[in-house]
Amino acid sequence: MKVLLIYPLFPQTFWSYDTLLEMVGLKALFPPLGLITVAAILPQTWEFKLCDRNVRGVTEAEWEWADLVVLSAMIVQKEDLIAQIREAKKREKLVAVGGPYPTSIPDDARSAGADFLILDEGEITLPLFVEAINKGERQGVFRGTEKPDVSTTPIPRYDLLEFDAYDSMSVQFSRGCPFQCEFCDIITLYGRKPRTKTPEQLLKELDYLYELGWRRGVFMVDDNFIGNKRNVKLLLKELKVWQQDHQYPFRFNTEASVDLARDSELMNLMVECYFDAVFLGIETPDEESLALTKKFQNTRDSLLESVQIINQHGLRPMAGFIIGFDGEKKGAAERIIRFVESAAVPTAMFGMLQALPTTALWDRLEKEGRLIYDGKQDANQRTLMNFIPTRPIEEIATEYVEAFWELYDPEVFLDRTYRCFLELGAPKAKPAASFPAWSDLRALATIIWRQGLKRKTRWKFWHHLFSILQENPAVWEHYLTVCAHIEHFMVYRKIVRDDINQQLVEFQRKQSQLPIAS
Repeated sequence: MKVLLIYPLFPQTFWSYDTLLEMVGLKALFPPLGLITVAAILPQTWEFKLCDRNVRGVTEAEWEWADLVVLSAMIVQKEDLIAQIREAKKREKLVAVGGPYPTSIPDDARSAGADFLILDEGEITLPLFVEAINKGERQGVFRGTEKPDVSTTPIPRYDLLEFDAYDSMSVQFSRGCPFQCEFCDIITLYGRKPRTKTPEQLLKELDYLYELGWRRGVFMVDDNFIGNKRNVKLLLKELKVWQQDHQYPFRFNTEASVDLARDSELMNLMVECYFDAVFLGIETPDEESLALTKKFQNTRDSLLESVQIINQHGLRPMAGFIIGFDGEKKGAAERIIRFVESAAVPTAMFGMLQALPTTALWDRLEKEGRLIYDGKQDANQRTLMNFIPTRPIEEIATEYVEAFWELYDPEVFLDRTYRCFLELGAPKAKPAASFPAWSDLRALATIIWRQGLKRKTRWKFWHHLFSILQENPAVWEHYLTVCAHIEHFMVYRKIVRDDINQQLVEFQRKQSQLPIAS
């Protein structure tokens, strides 16, 4: 069986970093970890080729070669997923589809022509699919009735990737999250009991990446890396030794719940393993909204103090924020801005609340008749809410656009990043010295030209840089890397403003056409 694995395009999103990637000659931030794990689970007597459409298009030779086309996607990739299914069926190929989006909304992939739906987690459903293929079946739907033991998951087929296209590699230690946030689909897709690989298993994955020559960043893709703190500490203790023995070839970052701030041992272990950043789901500083959405873990301690503690331990905070919760009072966006500035979070992902299929929020809004599902929403930061909120959607959208614009004003961003790095704990890892790549030097020159000479940020840029070199010299390279992020956000905030304003005009036009109740 000749299998062509296709990863659909992402639209421009908060995390696409197109401008930055172009500066360093790269194509995509992360590789398709799900697809290369699928390739490892399927029979190794089969042949595999991978095309990540965020890196390049599918060639005619690849289409011709394939017996079977396998696709996986998140909801934000829906448009290109449907297009690639149709392209494959036009060429009379067998098509199998899986991943979070088809698992949540299988009818979309089926309507586009997919022959096989391999849903839920592949450790259970892929063997069922292989059995059907071996019997000569040409269609089927395969679902899991339980959660698999991820300690049996094989090493992903990293060898299928075009390494020189990616900024970071991806590995996964755990699946699932112990919390119950109403808007989150992780707990419905992967459960509330975090399941982890063994430390030995994950280190073998890192061994493979090392053997293949990877020497840059690694993103631990767990939706809550610290969901099982006991097992994470066991991993980190062994990872610390592995990193020391290999002279710290990988710099890690990940996602975690904000209660990370309660565990100094865990934070110290992470920093000792060369973790330098963590994404936190803050959502909102409004405690009423946090309680309503059942994000109780964010109400136990001061969110501001928690972020500051994490930063002081040496983990640069990134954070997610949401506007549009039920019962939210006017000015929610301004309160988020105040929090972001007070906590000095350089990278604040900000979006309007979206109801995702399978979540408790989706079910509640569906029962209340408030969902607006027209098939257009793809759950990114460029779309209006897909339900009727409790305050005017025009008010929410206007606040959102204005806040996004303010958060990523170049001078505001530079000041916030500076304050963060003044307090950021120094790294404890001692990586081997290496000469920077030409692409990195070119990117550095571009940043100095744009921020330090061309723009009105030039005085702040040089003042802040020299101050960091004097006050916290161990973080200066990390600091400059984050300063570069504004090159992406200056472009992206315009896209957000234009897209949301256009959708608002369309929304208001539709509202004006509705009949007036007598």
